[in-house]
Amino acid sequence: MNKQRVQELLFYHIQKHSSVYLFVTVLFFIGVVFGAVVVNSLNLGQKEDLFYYLDRFFGQVTKGEVANSADILKQSFWHNIKYLGFIWILGISVIGLPVVLVLLFLKGIVIGFTVGFLVNQMGFHGFLLSFVSVFPQNLFLIPLFIVVSTLSLSFSLKLMKQFVRSGSETMVAAFMRYSTVILLILAVVTISSTLEAYASPFLMKTTLSFLE
Repeated sequence: MNKQRVQELLFYHIQKHSSVYLFVTVLFFIGVVFGAVVVNSLNLGQKEDLFYYLDRFFGQVTKGEVANSADILKQSFWHNIKYLGFIWILGISVIGLPVVLVLLFLKGIVIGFTVGFLVNQMGFHGFLLSFVSVFPQNLFLIPLFIVVSTLSLSFSLKLMKQFVRSGSETMVAAFMRYSTVILLILAVVTISSTLEAYASPFLMKTTLSFLE
């Protein structure tokens, strides 16, 4: 399959599912905004407790006392594989459709809260730290979450339509196409986990040293 053919198929896919992509993307970023807003609802004591642990973590990063990169890579890889794999599995079940939306929203909340808390407590320095600690791996993970969630929702909707009409061969072909998403998950999670394990700690340590 040549490059032009792949581009045509990709364009057709996005065009066909554009409404779902739009809905999923908006939902995710609503979660990000909600997570950032939640920071303001914390009382002073809660913020101080969180910042205390965060400050200790930054101190460990500066001294190079965090877990080694291999352990971080393994932990990050399996965490993301299980999370995204669960979304993929839910796509096979019609009743899992709302759960996919909840998981995507929660992912947005976590990212929004992390960035929002750092900025709230440390201002521009917090923005720099969130950029080097959150951005590298999520540059790949966020699009992957959006794509996998969209495909999961689309497959669930296709299953719902199948309940009112026959055509098992069509569903088998659709399931085979849906299953290829696993390869996408494995490839992108490997890249993002590698960045989280090797690039983010180095960038955080460099940034913290610069801010001292």
